[in-house]
Amino acid sequence: MGIFSNIYNKIFHHSSDAAPAATPAAATEAPAAGAPAAAPAAAPAAVPVVDVEVVLVDLASKNAEKLNWRTSIVDLMKLLQLDSSLAARKELAQELHFTGDTNDSASMNIWLHRQVMIKLAENGGKVPEELKN
Repeated sequence: MGIFSNIYNKIFHHSSDAAPAATPAAATEAPAAGAPAAAPAAAPAAVPVVDVEVVLVDLASKNAEKLNWRTSIVDLMKLLQLDSSLAARKELAQELHFTGDTNDSASMNIWLHRQVMIKLAENGGKVPEELKN
């Protein structure tokens, strides 16, 4: 399993009331008055949408250390209790196809944070635009 998969799993499988699964619209609509009760049709299961920001805010509120996860890939990884070492970040950069110089850790870190947020959004996460820019 790769580092991004670990990030994804820590966020998408975070057990908290802060990240409720989406419910299908049909399940929340009440039948019209006087409408005959019908057996529910089999519908495909709704893919849960995880509000990434809500999950991370929840984790940060429970963390004794003040982490700047909104802009720092190191702090984001620390918040998720993952290895945030330079070696781990270089591995993540390779996974996400970073084409820059991995010895320029400042540029790589900025790129990594943005790419992680973009990838989380591409994989079903609700991510605010300011975290993807």
